Amino acid sequence: MNVETLRQVPLFESLDTRAAHELCELLESLDCKAGAVLFRTGDEGDAMYLIEKGKVRICVRAKDGHEVTLTELHRGDFFGEMALLDGKPRSADAQVAEDARLAVLSREHFLSFVGSNPNVALEMLTALADRAADLIAEFGGSWKFIIAAVILVNVWVWLNIWLAWIGKINFDPYPFLLLSTGINVLSILQAPIILMSQNRQSHKDRLRAEIDYQVNLKNELALNEILERLKALEHKYREQTLDEYDVTKVE
Repeated sequence: MNVETLRQVPLFESLDTRAAHELCELLESLDCKAGAVLFRTGDEGDAMYLIEKGKVRICVRAKDGHEVTLTELHRGDFFGEMALLDGKPRSADAQVAEDARLAVLSREHFLSFVGSNPNVALEMLTALADRAADLIAEFGGSWKFIIAAVILVNVWVWLNIWLAWIGKINFDPYPFLLLSTGINVLSILQAPIILMSQNRQSHKDRLRAEIDYQVNLKNELALNEILERLKALEHKYREQTLDEYDVTKVE
């Protein structure tokens, strides 16, 4: 397990190189055969898992007893990271779908690491805040948010109209100043959150573009090297052919 793979976990993406290497040293390797159960729903959340190879299936039991697969994770994926923070019981089952090698970070090692590195704890809290901003921005730009907002506004308005009509005290009479204030506050908070998320996405895009450039450059250099070797082989083959022709002509 290397630093780059570890940083794919949002909780650790802001760690500096030294801290990331220290955390990598705390990971324990675990080889599992297909069909092995890593944990069950309700088990203590005591570790996070990163997949080095193989497949792991996350599933739950339906009310009728049937097993429902939520997702199937592959190499480079991770799961159980929130258990490092809250230690709450597992909300699903984790089963090995294909012979796998996992890197395991126990909650005990994680808490010891954070306790000895206060600055790292602040960096991870910042990463969590950024992650939360991404989730809020993603929800705020979806049809779910629009539908929920329309339903809430309509329920609020018609409930106050109905309370006024039956002669009871309504909590936000016309022109619904409390509702207007709430909408304005939501708009004020939502704008910077969306900007934070956009800035993070721009940074990720720049990193992705830089990585793509480096990969393309390496591929181009490798291709040029292959072409040079092919040219050398072609030149050598031609010389051998000419030599054989000259020998045959002399004979």
